[in-house]
Amino acid sequence: MGARALLWAPLLLLLVPPSQLPGAAAQGQVCSVDKTLINIEENSSPRPLVNISVPDGQHVTLGSSSTPSAFQILGNELFLNVTPDYEENTMLEAHLECRRGSTVVTQLVVLVSVLDVNDNAPEFPFEVKEWDVVEDTKVNSTVIPEGELKATDKDKEDVLYYTLQEVTPNASSFFSLMGVNRPALRLDRSLDFYQWQGMTFQLLVRDTRENVEPSHTATATLVLHVQPADLRPPWFLPCSYSDGYVCIQAQYHGAVPTGHILPSPLILHPGPIYAVDGDRGINTHIRYSILGGNTDNTFVIDPDSGNLTMAKMVPRDTTFILLIRGDQADQARYSVTQVTVEARSAAGRPPHFPQNLYRGIVAPGSSAGVVVRDTASPSQPLRIQAQDPEFPGLNSAITYRITNCSEFRMNGETVFTAMALEHERIFYAEVEATNTVTGDTATAIAEIWVSEQAPPSIAIPGGVSDQTLKPGTSQPMSAGSSRSSPASGTPGGGATAGGSSPEDQRFSTVDMAVLGGVLGALLLLALIGLAVLLSKHYGPQLLCCSRKAAQLPPHGFDNQAFLGDHEDTKASAPSPTPDPMPVETLCAPPDPEPLSHKQPNPEPQVLEPPGPESPVATRGAGDSPSAVRSILTKERRPEGGYKAVWFGEDIGAEADVVVLNTAEAGEDGDAGSEGSGEEDTDQDRGPHDKLGNSTYI
Repeated sequence: MGARALLWAPLLLLLVPPSQLPGAAAQGQVCSVDKTLINIEENSSPRPLVNISVPDGQHVTLGSSSTPSAFQILGNELFLNVTPDYEENTMLEAHLECRRGSTVVTQLVVLVSVLDVNDNAPEFPFEVKEWDVVEDTKVNSTVIPEGELKATDKDKEDVLYYTLQEVTPNASSFFSLMGVNRPALRLDRSLDFYQWQGMTFQLLVRDTRENVEPSHTATATLVLHVQPADLRPPWFLPCSYSDGYVCIQAQYHGAVPTGHILPSPLILHPGPIYAVDGDRGINTHIRYSILGGNTDNTFVIDPDSGNLTMAKMVPRDTTFILLIRGDQADQARYSVTQVTVEARSAAGRPPHFPQNLYRGIVAPGSSAGVVVRDTASPSQPLRIQAQDPEFPGLNSAITYRITNCSEFRMNGETVFTAMALEHERIFYAEVEATNTVTGDTATAIAEIWVSEQAPPSIAIPGGVSDQTLKPGTSQPMSAGSSRSSPASGTPGGGATAGGSSPEDQRFSTVDMAVLGGVLGALLLLALIGLAVLLSKHYGPQLLCCSRKAAQLPPHGFDNQAFLGDHEDTKASAPSPTPDPMPVETLCAPPDPEPLSHKQPNPEPQVLEPPGPESPVATRGAGDSPSAVRSILTKERRPEGGYKAVWFGEDIGAEADVVVLNTAEAGEDGDAGSEGSGEEDTDQDRGPHDKLGNSTYI
């Protein structure tokens, strides 16, 4: 204000009344004002400023140099005509001209100085400012400079005060302002991208200190985005331990067959070779390579996917320990892990089906090329898949075909119709899985219903089971259903007795429970009757055998010399082989043949004669009654009630064993055989005389 006063000092000379100037008395009276400098605060209301003394015969007007529209003269007073604003104009001028007629007699200047008042709020140059902060920014460093956050105030004399208020909880522990009058943002704590990826603040500015009036404030929003830094190397997954900062990387294991090359990438445990950037926010692509352990360049790794494949077959059992390196695409960081591959023989390990019976359904009238749907999930195709029990990498080498049914075909693991199927029926197709690498095969059964209705649910055995269905056998169906010729046109190959539809063959749970109870009671009665019949007809023999069995020595033979020959005889006995069913009859279930009630003729067991000195045969009659008696004797007893092997003394070498099949039993039949050392009274008889119903070998 002092500088302005000096500038206006020359003008004040013009305001001195002429009467006070030297020689004024000679000029007479002139116009005058009582004040020539007035101080007024901005935003003041219009008011009178000064009084003007005007001599007679003169009048006062505003000169053209006056501040436009700021003043007006009413009578002999100068009024302020506007509300002054310091920010617009700090000084107002009123030029007064006293005239006598049209001649200017006197010129007066009145100055109005506008005083600044705190009437404006501060302003930020932004409403929302977003700023990226790198994760590895050093603590105590300036994140945002002061010039980016500074506010302005039109009130020139005002001092601004800043406050940082958190919007994100606990965000204020990471950032603060450099000072209350310095809005630069400073980092106070290390950042972690995985815990704090974004923070929001509100920046407050005030043009006075707190609790001072009048006071004006302004706010702006500050959003900080934490950017990940490249701090961690690649991680081979799955990590056996990880806390987000470190990873104990996976090591992989696998097996390959010797003498073969797997056609697909190796299946490893705990998973495929896969690495990711340890800085997940950056997620740089990883490239793979083999560092060492690849003897004879047997394996090749895909640099982008990490799939490990065989380039050469392994001739013999061995173990490879491969070192796999994973590099970031920018070559900034890398990691190394280990893959152990064991090569061993794959012979004798056929494919394995997870279940023995697969069930599918297809609508009647389907043409060739229609996919068979899974009965358990009708919206999905029926997929039949076998697995190699030891080398999962061989699964891709397994092919499938249907061996016994021309109505269907395999396309990969999916079953399709091979021709039009017009009528409802059931097919039992044999699916053969062949490992094209080892040549091993395995089979499973696919029960395919050509029906509009879903088949009844049954328990499907899995794995190896005695209940595994074979091609040509029928699947258990609901009670009341009957099966006849496959050409009859109903599911199951036949119509029910009353021509009922498949819907009529369904029963409720209560019905099935009642039927099960009745069948269980009938089975119990049948078992009781069978036990009575066995007791009536075979009671004495069973009792005798049970007594003798209790007296057998631990080895089960009373003639130790007979044991070796018996084992040879048992090992050389051929087992009967059932005739295979013709292939053309396996696709649909055949009619059941009536069970035969004929008992097969038992083949006599041929026993070699013991040595001349059998330990049991020489046992005297003085032994206890519970002594075990040998059935091997050189004496032929005419009494009935026992079976014995009689060694005829005069029989030729070509036939020296006679098996006696005497079936009659007497109460004293056991008494005549106790003395094995007695002479036979019928020694004069030939070996072919009076054999009765004995069998001579």
